[in-house]
Amino acid sequence: MGKKKLKAEAVPSAETLDIGIPADKREAITHGLSRVLADTYTLYLKTHNYHWNVTGPQFNTLHAMFMAQYSEMWMAVDEIAERIRALGAFAPGSYSAFARLATVREAEGVPSAEAMVAELARDQATVVRTAREVLELAEEAHDQPTADLLTQRIQVHEKTAWMLRAMLA
Repeated sequence: MGKKKLKAEAVPSAETLDIGIPADKREAITHGLSRVLADTYTLYLKTHNYHWNVTGPQFNTLHAMFMAQYSEMWMAVDEIAERIRALGAFAPGSYSAFARLATVREAEGVPSAEAMVAELARDQATVVRTAREVLELAEEAHDQPTADLLTQRIQVHEKTAWMLRAMLA
C-alpha cells in the first residue's frame, strides 16, 4: 500500500481566524499580552540576575526567594506567549522586542540587597498595572481565557510584591 499524501489545508491568518473575537479586538489584546510578556520576561531576567548576585546577611533567604520567583515567571512567559499564538498573532521573542514593549526596565549594575528587594517590589506592581490594562480589553471582548490568565498573573504579582514589601518593613 502506498502512503497517502496529506492534503495541505489553508491555515487561517490572524485576519480570517474566527474564534468569536473580532480581529481588531484580538489585535489589541495580543499587543497588550505582548507587553505583559515583555514585562514578565524582563522581570524574570532581573530577578534571576539578582538571585545570582545578591550578597549580605539575608543572602540565603533572598537567594531562595528570588529563585522561586524567577522559576514561576519562567513558566508564565510560556503561557502568555501561547495565549498570544492561540489568538492568531506571533509572540515577541527577542531582547530588542522586549525592550521596545516593556515598562519594567533592566537592572543597572548590582544594587544592595535592600535596593534589589525594593526594585523588584516596584517591578512586580508594574506588571500588575500592565496586566490590569489588558484585562479590561479581554473583558470587553468577552475573551474569558485571556481574562483568566491575566487574573492569575495579577494575583501572583500582587502577592509577590506584598512579600517583597514585607521584607523592607
